[in-house]
Formats: sequence, C-alpha cells, structure tokens
Amino acid sequence: MHTRFIAAATAAMFAVSGCANMTETQKDTATGAAIGTAAGAAIGAIAGGGKGAAIGAGIGAAAGAGGGYLWSKRMQEQKRAMEEATRGTGVTVTQTPNNELKLDIPSDISFDTGKSQIKPQMRPVLDKFAYGLKGNPAATVRIIGYTDSTGTDAINDPLSVDRAASTRNYLAARGVDLNRMSIYGKGSRDPIADNSTPEGRAKNRRVEVFVAEPSAAPSAPQQSLR
Repeated sequence: MHTRFIAAATAAMFAVSGCANMTETQKDTATGAAIGTAAGAAIGAIAGGGKGAAIGAGIGAAAGAGGGYLWSKRMQEQKRAMEEATRGTGVTVTQTPNNELKLDIPSDISFDTGKSQIKPQMRPVLDKFAYGLKGNPAATVRIIGYTDSTGTDAINDPLSVDRAASTRNYLAARGVDLNRMSIYGKGSRDPIADNSTPEGRAKNRRVEVFVAEPSAAPSAPQQSLR
C-alpha cells in the first residue's frame, strides 16, 4: 500500500508543476508540498509500513510547503528586471533549485586582476539591483567573492572577501540595509572553468550574488568582516 501512496505523491508533484492556471509562487509551494509528501512517505514506510507512510507524508507535505525559500511575485519581478538590466553584459541571472535569485558577475565587468575596486561597467547593474532590493525588504542577500588560481591562498582568500565587501558596500551606499547582507570569500576554490587558460581564469574571477526570500521572518544575517 505504501508503494502506491509514494507513487501517487510523486505523480502529484509533476501534476501540480504543470498546472497552467497557477502562479509561479503557487506552483513552487505545491511542488514543494508534493516533494515533501513523497519523501515523508518513503521515510514513514521504512519506519512503520503503510501507517508510517501516511504519517510521514503529512509531515513531509507541511515541511515541503512551509520550509526553505519562497519564489514570490516580487522575486520573479526582480529576476525579470535584472535580466533586462544585464542583457549583453555577460552577467547571468538564474533561479536556483532552492528558490534563490542568483547573479553571476564575471571579471569582464566586475574586477581587474588582483583588484577589489568595482569597474565602471558593473555600477549600472548594481544600481538596478539595489533598486529591486529596496522594493523587497523581506529578502536577504549573500555575496560570494572568488579569484583565479594565480597566487597563494594568503593572497587570494582576503582578495575574494574584499571583492564581496566592495559589492556589499556599493549596494549599501545605494540604500540597501547592511543587516540584510552577508559576505564570504572563497579564494580560488570552486572554480567554474579551467585555470590553466587565460579565458578560464577570467571566468573564475567573479562575484556571485544570491537573493532569498525566507518563508518565515529571518533573523539578521551574520556578516563575515575583515
């Protein structure tokens, strides 16, 4: 019986994600509930058979619908606005699987080699980004700086933090509350391209910015400061 229950919950996940008359927020919430149902049912089935599956499904549905981040109308509008603002710049704007808005800003418009000063080409992008953030006060911002593999960790790690800090400070100067933003530096870790070529190193020198709208009221984010 519990096998049929899990199969039905999984089928519901695909069904709700394809409903044409649902908003993006409703689809994400419904899909989250269905995923939670299937996962909870599986755990419950392992623990206690058919009855356990039903109990686990109920718990999983509540967790799937209520946990994590929301993809609200404001988040969707900000994504569209940033796609328009960054068209042709090389910046990529995506929605992550856990409903964060992600901006991947390459070195072409962000920072020169070995520097943490924001290039002039990056300023219009951040101006538009700050405007959208002020219209969504519930959202929090996470900024991660990266370098290529040139140099040592002793150089790259603080440089990556400085790049994230420069981005944060620019946004703060345009009215975004510092308490909403956290910064991190990963140095040359987590490359997205081959560091053995100039083109690859250029892609790895980047800043990633994540915006999230928590499903519950967030506490003030911790900031990594130097």
